[in-house]
Amino acid sequence: MDHKENQRKWQESRRRLLKLMGVAGATAAVMPFVPSLLSKISAAPSQTNGAKPTTRLRQWAMVIDLRRCDGCQGIDMPPQCTQACIQGHYAPEPMEWVQVYEYELPGGGTQFIPVPCQQCHNAPCVNVCPVAATFTTPEGLVLIDQDRCIGCRICMAVCPYDRRFFNWGDAPIPPESLLADYNAEHQIPAKRGTVMKCDFCPDMARAGKLPYCAQACPTNAIYYGDMEEDIATNGVELVKLSRFLSENQAYQLKADLGTHPRVWYIPGHGQTVGRDPYHHGRKATQWPWQEKVKGARTWKR
Repeated sequence: MDHKENQRKWQESRRRLLKLMGVAGATAAVMPFVPSLLSKISAAPSQTNGAKPTTRLRQWAMVIDLRRCDGCQGIDMPPQCTQACIQGHYAPEPMEWVQVYEYELPGGGTQFIPVPCQQCHNAPCVNVCPVAATFTTPEGLVLIDQDRCIGCRICMAVCPYDRRFFNWGDAPIPPESLLADYNAEHQIPAKRGTVMKCDFCPDMARAGKLPYCAQACPTNAIYYGDMEEDIATNGVELVKLSRFLSENQAYQLKADLGTHPRVWYIPGHGQTVGRDPYHHGRKATQWPWQEKVKGARTWKR
């Protein structure tokens, strides 16, 4: 009797152990997918107890496909990425936060290269700012807090991409921009004696919208993406970011300096949209507002 009882208890113990091992094995199998599951869950509002949905930290990046960029010659207008950025941020004249350069090609002809702030991972401007007015966000973007900026312009001196601009006086911006609540993510209104630049539109990305430059590009040459999710979009198509970069031999500007930019370029001269590389010239940038704030003046870089 004792032997049968002991055998029964041993079998029950064995069954319990196998159940526990099964649960542990299932947990181990599911764990690698937990981040993905959480990211999907956080995409929808929580339905229980009014709890806030979890959020995933983004790592914003940009890819500019030069095969599609014709400097807006095809529509006979100034570069629309630059124009949209100016209108969206009330960027003072002569600031071109996204500046489109025309470069000579080795065998003759030209290509257009839009250059926003490169949002460097190892940003020289962040390293030298004496008052921490220039800083890097957890999402990897380099921003400027004009409320802290003392106008020393050291950051401008060390930027290898010439992507910083100084307000030498009361900026020539429209009066309605003075009504905006200032935020370092959207530098409106401009403040005299401070530095400004492209901010990568993180507030728009957080709301599910593309930056002004990407939205305005008539040839869909600008892709905005998240390195954490490894995806990017130009508003028309969605690509796997890492594969898109590798398969198209993307490069970074002045990568040898070790700044680790978050902007990549795919080589080209507008051939995908039918541009002739020997068609030189681009339309001059325009600042659309006629009325400017009282006391404003325009300067030259």
